[in-house]
Amino acid sequence: MAIVGEEYSAAEERVLTVRKTSHFSPGDGFAAYDHSTGRLAFRADTYGRGHGGGAASAGELALLGPAGEALITVRRRRPSLHHRWQGFLGARADGQKPLFSARRSSILGGAAAGAVVELLAPLPSSFSSTYAAAELLRVDGSFPRRCCRVVAPKAESGGEAVVAEIRRKVDEGARVVMGRDVFVLRVSAGFDAAFAMAIVLVLDQIAGDEADGDAGEETNRAKIW
Repeated sequence: MAIVGEEYSAAEERVLTVRKTSHFSPGDGFAAYDHSTGRLAFRADTYGRGHGGGAASAGELALLGPAGEALITVRRRRPSLHHRWQGFLGARADGQKPLFSARRSSILGGAAAGAVVELLAPLPSSFSSTYAAAELLRVDGSFPRRCCRVVAPKAESGGEAVVAEIRRKVDEGARVVMGRDVFVLRVSAGFDAAFAMAIVLVLDQIAGDEADGDAGEETNRAKIW
């Protein structure tokens, strides 16, 4: 069920701790660490070539592997009423066809209304046999609140499968919920973790700096009682 590569589709659930790394510079950076090993799994930034070493050109966002190799490049499609973004496999080249397209579920819904992800490239047979109409994935919930999931319809049962989920990270030892700049991405067994991370990048761009009506909720963390 690989989309970016077989090496990103684990036989068991994969848990990533994602940190937003850029706040005051003209780029949106992320670093994702494997929960089981603590090693860097993915990173991303919007810096163009020659500006911080990123793989993307100006106005693009690059998802990179731990060694800096370009896995997916995303850019906003203009004009677009639904805030539509396109993703390209590797470092995007002129004339390259997109791998996927993502947009808000509703023009009026804002960042908390969810999103729809459409796969545009041919799907592997193993993916198509597991998920019905797998070219359309749905994001339910609120990414600004770090509480959402990616859902795909199942082929056999006619039901739905959660293929990825985003939740606030909890420091169990201190019993606190971490700020929204640190969160957990759970990727279901067999689903492509690199593609799941690319969806995170697009959701962050759609959300922008919206507080989702929750600006006074916290500064960095909240106590669990």
